[in-house]
Amino acid sequence: MISSWRRKRASRAARTSRGSETTKTELTIPNHFRCPISLDIMKDPVTLCTGITYDRENIEKWIESGNITCPMTNQVLRSLEPIPNHTIRRMIQDWCVENRAHGVERIPTPRIPVSSDEVGRILEKISISRAPQDCKDLVGKIVRLMKESERNRVCIVGNGATRVLASTFNAFAEGEGENVISLLEELMSGLTLMMPLDQEAEGCLKSTRSLDRLIWFMKTGRLSGKINATLILKELISLPRGEIRVIETLIQNEGAMEELIKLIKDPICNSSTKASLVIIYHMISSISYDPTSQTMIIGKFVDMGLVTLILDILVDAEKGICEKSLGVLDSICRSEIGREAAYNNALVVPVVVKKILRISDLATEFSVSILWRLCDRETREGRGLVVDALQVGAFQKLLLILQVGWNINDKSKEKVTKLLKLLNLHRDKTECIESMDFKNLKRSF
Repeated sequence: MISSWRRKRASRAARTSRGSETTKTELTIPNHFRCPISLDIMKDPVTLCTGITYDRENIEKWIESGNITCPMTNQVLRSLEPIPNHTIRRMIQDWCVENRAHGVERIPTPRIPVSSDEVGRILEKISISRAPQDCKDLVGKIVRLMKESERNRVCIVGNGATRVLASTFNAFAEGEGENVISLLEELMSGLTLMMPLDQEAEGCLKSTRSLDRLIWFMKTGRLSGKINATLILKELISLPRGEIRVIETLIQNEGAMEELIKLIKDPICNSSTKASLVIIYHMISSISYDPTSQTMIIGKFVDMGLVTLILDILVDAEKGICEKSLGVLDSICRSEIGREAAYNNALVVPVVVKKILRISDLATEFSVSILWRLCDRETREGRGLVVDALQVGAFQKLLLILQVGWNINDKSKEKVTKLLKLLNLHRDKTECIESMDFKNLKRSF
């Protein structure tokens, strides 16, 4: 009886051991399913003119690095355009399905990237099309292809699509009707995916009718149209060539400046908020050579409550919006009317000092510049702000910038030195507080 029990136990142990060995057996991937470059299973097999098959991503990286030879054979490639290997791809997919019990997932059928010839044909049809609906369908196809992959986007932009879409926008800019509006919205959607704009596209979009239509979309368009129009205007006004034309158009267009304020006050998304701040920044700073015009623009923005709005945003803004908001406030404080508006807001010093060493090097530079502009010892308001700055810990923060060699430019360091000298004159009149900002502060080197 005992021997019988021992035999059964040994038998069970043997079966368990064999099952364990089967489980531990690793699945072997056939060699011809592996990419010769990465040795991983191919997801999108393509064959070069040398007859060797690679995974598309790996071989394209090889070619984009400047190589013109086949990695395996070292032969010079007569054609750099890889051909999809559908046979191998289907074999790999079948093998994945057969081994799904081992945890292998089926590789999805990849989308074939767009070719230069196909892009050329679509762009040619867009250029000659005068029917808004047909043109919209073609532009929509271009947009969908760009969204599929970065490779498609690069191919489409490289074949001159930016110029074609911009010239088409200019051609239809004065049109009316739902079909035209829908086409223009699709064109703006495509242009935002193609940024930065080239010089030819920029020239088309800076025409009077194109700028007027972009501002119209920003003011009265549908949600996506508002966002895309604002992004394009930001791109145009940020370019070093002829931004004055864009600024003049925005100033002369009734309600444009109010709409920029509205996009910040009632944000649609972070992208449109940042774009609006950048546009306002360039509107103020790009005409510094003309003090009269600059004062007029700043005065309009101040009357719209921009200073108060910026300070409210800065209380808990994320990094990108915070940097741009500080840049706008710094530009506003260049003029007397801007500084006057800042003096009248009790938040200005606590908020600006709080941002020093907290957000980024750029935010610190803007914050130092704002303090330097406001703490003017020649004015009663400036002397009052010096005391306020001391009370919220400005002296300690500015001193720390110099002590740890913070990564800011020489001009900002010069302003820090001047501010420290100015603040030091009043240190005996007030008690410096606010040490919490230095907790867990890391050096910049």
